[in-house]
Amino acid sequence: MKASVIGAGLAGCEAAYQLAKRGIEVDLYEMKPKRRSPAHNADTLAELVCSNSLRSDRLQNGAGLMKEEMRRLDSLIMSCADSCRVPAGGALAVDRDTFTRCVTDRIKSNPNINLICEEITELPKAPAIVATGPLTDGALYKAIEDFFGEGLHFYDAAAPIVRADSLDIDKVFRASRYERGSDYLNCPMTREEYFAFVHALVAAETAQLHAFETPKVFEGCMPVEIMAKRGDMTLAFGPLRPVGLSDPRLGERPFAVVQLRQDDAEGTLYNIVGFQTNLKFGEQRRVFGMIPGFQNAEFVRYGVMHRNTFLNSPGKLDPWYQVKAREGLYFAGQITGVEGYVESAASGMVAGIDLAHKLLGKPRVEFTARTALGALGHYVSGYAGKDFQPMNISFGIIEGLTNPPRNKQERYTRIAERSLEWIGKIAKDCE
Repeated sequence: MKASVIGAGLAGCEAAYQLAKRGIEVDLYEMKPKRRSPAHNADTLAELVCSNSLRSDRLQNGAGLMKEEMRRLDSLIMSCADSCRVPAGGALAVDRDTFTRCVTDRIKSNPNINLICEEITELPKAPAIVATGPLTDGALYKAIEDFFGEGLHFYDAAAPIVRADSLDIDKVFRASRYERGSDYLNCPMTREEYFAFVHALVAAETAQLHAFETPKVFEGCMPVEIMAKRGDMTLAFGPLRPVGLSDPRLGERPFAVVQLRQDDAEGTLYNIVGFQTNLKFGEQRRVFGMIPGFQNAEFVRYGVMHRNTFLNSPGKLDPWYQVKAREGLYFAGQITGVEGYVESAASGMVAGIDLAHKLLGKPRVEFTARTALGALGHYVSGYAGKDFQPMNISFGIIEGLTNPPRNKQERYTRIAERSLEWIGKIAKDCE
């Protein structure tokens, strides 16, 4: 039995490893060193192009839980990361050169993996996994576009998403403009609160773009901090305009209003309308924390700004990242709409395990939305909103408890324990 994996980044290497360890012969295609994307510098595999951090290693953090799930399912990426870790407090950070050499050596020494340094310009025949990353371009990009019948999505900026239950509901009211329902959460601002917020926003520090990323942005997704620099009242006449809204507690229109729109089917997540941003994450916590009701807000996703290419995955992929319209063809990594190193590798793990089970005639592994691995696949395949955007793993998208404790850390601990118990059963079944 044989399968192809296109792209030897984090997702592709993990997928190839999961297939190979189950006895599947893998042709792993990587265009380096013949050609590199603008983001890559080394000829090794699984190159970390941005940070050397794989984020928190605590079980009470979504990324920490996902990493532990992957460890228990024998992840190549986690094995190499753990062996190359450097001091980073509660996070898992690695020596990036040692890490990428470790992954490369493990892939090259695996007798079931045939590494082919060749650029693929068309969709492979099934069974195959496409893991070519967010900078997929050229002929392969066109082939993917033609197959799905729509262009891949590009975005320059995305707004943060917060948990609804982390907001101070006493400072928030529910309403839509002109009394057209109550679909939005509204955070009213006084004149003083508004100007203090705008001045802090203008002075806040932004994240530095990579050299290959263009600073040009479309007006429809203009970062909120850039709008604020156009004049003190720009936001009051833009995304913070209070027209058509009345604060029921005061019986009058606020000076300005920050609106939040529901971002998931359950109503647990809300995105901040019009708040696309390139602020550093710490600055987002500080400045957006000035919004009434946001003093203890829990950010499920921070706003980001960069060039990205990803599938409009909901309805096109299933929770195992298989293409619904072509059995045996999978996508994995950031091209599916997952965001981050850990999430990319996790999608490769899920796709690799599922394809291996398919080829071996075994039943599918039911990760379920109660695990971090399963929740991410369910988000990517079943997002219910109108504007699908890449997502990091967080407890906000993992299925909650029936009777959750009020204490957040206790709640997350119980969710993690439930998840790892299920992952233990999967690991035993996969032996």
